Amino acid sequence: MAILVGVDVGGTFTDILIFDTSSGSAKVVKTPSTPDDQSVGFLSGLQSSGVDIKEIRRIIHGTTVGTNAVLERKGAKVGLITTKGFRDVLEMRRRERAQTWGLWGDYIPLVPRKWRHEVTERVLADGTERVPLNEAEVVAAAKALLEAGVESIAVCFLHSYANAAHEQRTVQLLREFWPNRYVSRSSDILPEIREFERTSTTAVNAYVQPKMDHYLSLLRNRLADHGYTKDVSIIQSNGGIMSSQSARDKSVNTVLSGPAAGVIAAAQVGSVSGFPNIITADMGGTSFDVSLVLDGKPSMQAEQKIEFGVVVRTPMIEITTIGAGGGSIAWIDGAGFLQIGPESAGSFPGPAAFGRGGTRPTVTDANIVLGRIDADDPIGAKGSRLDVEAAKRTIESDVAIPLGLDVYAAAEAILTVATSKMAGALRLISVERGHDPRNFALVPFGGAGPLHAAALIRECGIATAVVPYYPGITSAIGCVAADAQFDFLRTVNQRLDQFDVDEGRRILEQFRSDGVALVEQSDVDVVEIQVAYQADMAYEGQTHTVLVDLDATAFTVEGIHSAFSRVYEREFSQTLANIPIRLQTLRATVKGVRPRLDLRSLVQSDGHRVSNVEPEPFKTRQVYFDGAFRDTPIYARSSLRLGDTITGPAIIEQADTTTVVEPNMTCSVDEIGHLIIRTTVAESGGVLDGRRFSLAGESSVH
Repeated sequence: MAILVGVDVGGTFTDILIFDTSSGSAKVVKTPSTPDDQSVGFLSGLQSSGVDIKEIRRIIHGTTVGTNAVLERKGAKVGLITTKGFRDVLEMRRRERAQTWGLWGDYIPLVPRKWRHEVTERVLADGTERVPLNEAEVVAAAKALLEAGVESIAVCFLHSYANAAHEQRTVQLLREFWPNRYVSRSSDILPEIREFERTSTTAVNAYVQPKMDHYLSLLRNRLADHGYTKDVSIIQSNGGIMSSQSARDKSVNTVLSGPAAGVIAAAQVGSVSGFPNIITADMGGTSFDVSLVLDGKPSMQAEQKIEFGVVVRTPMIEITTIGAGGGSIAWIDGAGFLQIGPESAGSFPGPAAFGRGGTRPTVTDANIVLGRIDADDPIGAKGSRLDVEAAKRTIESDVAIPLGLDVYAAAEAILTVATSKMAGALRLISVERGHDPRNFALVPFGGAGPLHAAALIRECGIATAVVPYYPGITSAIGCVAADAQFDFLRTVNQRLDQFDVDEGRRILEQFRSDGVALVEQSDVDVVEIQVAYQADMAYEGQTHTVLVDLDATAFTVEGIHSAFSRVYEREFSQTLANIPIRLQTLRATVKGVRPRLDLRSLVQSDGHRVSNVEPEPFKTRQVYFDGAFRDTPIYARSSLRLGDTITGPAIIEQADTTTVVEPNMTCSVDEIGHLIIRTTVAESGGVLDGRRFSLAGESSVH
């Protein structure tokens, strides 16, 4: 057997896919997450699956350790050694405000000012040394930090991207007496111009590195106790796989690990079902993550704000996150309006219906009260029964009575506001970026995504939703399906007409060589290695750059100039004659392409059938739609065969999620086994000049 295991640890559940590549059989496990020590839920899920841990060939893991360390402020005590005069870069930031309107809001840097030390040194922007490094000051600063109880050090000098010698020497001095390996230098983490982004990214790496190192060591030891002695591969924020050692060294590359895996899987789901343009909608217990995939390729971004003032600048899949998960709490604000999240009940105590001490109403409680979730056989808690009356009591006291509604209208109001909030996130990455959502399909996943998919496509005017065969563990599937991928960059900051092409070739060749070595270090099966080169370029005097694809076979000044002109004209419909061009940063992506995961092999279907006769439900249940309960057929997804079609309203249940098909919608099973939900009438928005529209604002109930 060749068993691959994908594990995604979310805020509420830990999802596990166990896939036998030789037989094509798959097994899924969903177990409550253990936030205090993610490895406990991880190992518990593996053991409950019945798989022999010693027989596992590879474990690939999407983790939220780094993200949670920053969001919960539970990272290491970090010190910063920087150039004299630049102690406060982290607090100066880019002059953005915590609140758009008004000069108020709090910002607490990851590195307190008392642990930020300046040393004498100066390298100019062209890489020449102006002031030598004062080594005595470095040693004194480091010893002061050590005495203060600092665990991890970030080293960030002003122009180290142009000449890293001073940073390298500083690290050498620190290694002589620093008691651990937690020393991060900016020229290694982000050798790119812009001191704030580089300092912030390096500080984040230093902040999460000890936490990540401890977790991975603990996980590896516990797995070894059960016979698994191989490496645990980690998903990066760019959607690629890296070794656990790479994750320890560059922990900042894991801050969007789990959500990135979900986008990778969703892109494959859309492509094989004939929808290369998709919007992903990952709804778990804590958050709602959305991303846009165009022509089968996830949208990428150069940086991300983890929270206000905490910027991470590394290549990553562009993901927008809001606090609207199944566990998000419904509450009435000071103006009397119903709001959803961002506070979540999480795994513990969880929604009121879970019976673990939760006393506030959540989105999940609303779904239970309205009959959309089966209280007698809930996902993730088989064999138990949810407390519907407890859910009703919390909704009644916290929402229904304050708003003057009955409990069912209040529960529906919770779902309406949650849908509107999620739809706003979908519009943010589509309409506000110039994309018409009608040209995309929605791929909902996570434990709660399919519950709300029908409402979302109705609200946003999207024609189709594609529900994966295993929606609740899609991110775990993405772990198994991801390639090994590594991104490299270096600022050169030269005018193109003065660019040293030979030096540029040496840089790109070093990127390629380093990337191939890291792919090999990842120790995963690959069918080929792909290398792509790019550059950040602009006209002289411009602040913002455009990303230009480079052809290694035409890497000349003329070839680069031609490539830049094509991109600039495409973006701005013109070029600027007689203005010098500046090549700011060289980039490379090295990808070890793994064998494609055949999603058909995950479908446990009893054969293809094309028929106009609807399949038989296994029972009916009273489910609340549009202000009234309706007798609604309930289908087991495992009983649906390829080609089956269902007319809404209907509920489709499976081990890892529940799918809702609203009235005036149909749901069919495509040849891959995915559910295709389509609207049969236009219900959302309105008509303006013959085109449908929806209000961009978020709804509230008063």
